[in-house]
Amino acid sequence: MKSKQPLTVLITGATGAIGGALAKAYAAPGVTLILQGRNRDKLTALSSACIAAGALTYTHEMDVRDIAAQKEWILQVDEQTPLDLVIANAGMNINIGSDGAGESWEEVEMLLNTNLRSTMALVHAVLPGMRQRGKGQIALMSSLAAYFGLPVTPSYCASKAALKSYGEALRGWLAPEGIKVNVIMPGYVESAMCQNMPGPKPFLLTPERAAQIIQRGLEKNRPRISFPFPLNLGTWLLSVSHPAVAQRILSWMNYRA
Repeated sequence: MKSKQPLTVLITGATGAIGGALAKAYAAPGVTLILQGRNRDKLTALSSACIAAGALTYTHEMDVRDIAAQKEWILQVDEQTPLDLVIANAGMNINIGSDGAGESWEEVEMLLNTNLRSTMALVHAVLPGMRQRGKGQIALMSSLAAYFGLPVTPSYCASKAALKSYGEALRGWLAPEGIKVNVIMPGYVESAMCQNMPGPKPFLLTPERAAQIIQRGLEKNRPRISFPFPLNLGTWLLSVSHPAVAQRILSWMNYRA
């Protein structure tokens, strides 16, 4: 195993497509995996696969929106097994509906608590130990949707844009202390959540391919791990275009109710 690879890895949302693929990608002899999810059966199956690959694996069934429980769990884990890499992967998506009726406030609150609030709480929980040790790595799962808001998923885009800015700010703050912070910005990856998103899904990737790109980017400590290239370039161009032009392009591509 390469010396650059972390020996203790914590992944939230491990029962999701990308989270599960990342767990399997990091599973190897000498590696300890701590995997969080809400689906017990999926956690058990994932744990078995990682153990078969030689990893020492612990699972924790929990809803990350329970901030107090998450903090208590993280502090216990980091005290017993100091964390080298934490991947904040847990997330969800909602949309305005096929009729354009809009997102309900209850759904918006649930999304923000899952995508943003729980992730920031996770960072606050792991930072004291990492800062004391003077090392560690935190990866935040944003999205290419953070570059320019899609009309069909406003709250999702807002949450991912916030994570992008948050991660970039953390990186600048913590780099002098030896702590790496990376923002992951995937495009479309095959998953149930992706299937439920409205609009076209160009350059769709498998979870396994996404995990390979992410793992390589984290090893190289890239500030942004954004992929695939054509979609990354396209979404970035939307962000620097005149808003009226960008909205017209999105309308042409059928990103509307």
